[in-house]
Amino acid sequence: MQMQSRFRSDRRLTVRMAVTLFLLGLLYVAFVAALIVLLKSWLLVVVIAAGMLGAQYWFSDRVALFAMRGRVVEREEYPQLHGVVDRLCAIADMPKPVVAVSDIDMPNAFATGRNPDHAVVCVTTGLLRRLAPEELEGVLAHELSHVAHKDVAVITVASFLGVLAGLIVRFAFYSQIFSGRKDQNTAVVFAGVMGVSAAVYALSFLLIRALSRYRELAADRAAAQLTGRPSALASALTKVSGDIARIPTKDLRTAQAFNAFYFTPALGSEPGIARLFSTHPSLEQRLDQLGRISTELGEAATPGKAD
Repeated sequence: MQMQSRFRSDRRLTVRMAVTLFLLGLLYVAFVAALIVLLKSWLLVVVIAAGMLGAQYWFSDRVALFAMRGRVVEREEYPQLHGVVDRLCAIADMPKPVVAVSDIDMPNAFATGRNPDHAVVCVTTGLLRRLAPEELEGVLAHELSHVAHKDVAVITVASFLGVLAGLIVRFAFYSQIFSGRKDQNTAVVFAGVMGVSAAVYALSFLLIRALSRYRELAADRAAAQLTGRPSALASALTKVSGDIARIPTKDLRTAQAFNAFYFTPALGSEPGIARLFSTHPSLEQRLDQLGRISTELGEAATPGKAD
């Protein structure tokens, strides 16, 4: 198939996704087992956990679009955007995803959906306003790579465990405050649930971020090879990262919950220690990789410089 010759399968990415899911699966089983022991109700725990996992897998695209105020757009409304997606999907021999636009100034893009046949690629109006056509093509190729390699679904499923653990911590905290039950047994169960959930959240947090940083480098690499213009993608990265750094931090807070899905993370100008736990590799790492690919392809343009 043509898709295999253009969006080539990335064995290292596949291995990393498989290992991460295996480790998270073990963590998930241990987490559910611990909750069953603590709460003494295996049916309740299993039903809630399975229900949340199914909901996140099946409805992740709708949730992400709703959270980021994205809406599906037709060709008549955004002909250039649809044209770029059509061209890239034809080159990659992959199904065309649903195309959406989010009317926010933060320049960014993301892909979501459980598989290539049920995928959505969304860009913000801030991105469309700032990028040249060849830069937009590079960003969209990056997002389509996520869809083709199915790492969107993997990250969606992988992030479920952290979401569940975080919700349980909040539920346990507020139920302890408002329940009025102060006996010793309740306090022990409360402490146990909080401790187990916090530990699971921390471990899943680290595993997901390690995978997410690699998948971003893999998507950059695949996009550069598909378009043959790594310098355009490097230019887009430089523009978007610089403009996001100038957006007030208060305007980025809502977006930061979806950093793992974004083309570039919604970080302020001084992320500090947050960079150590980032969902993305540093801008320097991404530009260095694109520079090497540009040299390999014999591209004349200089990576990281806008045309």
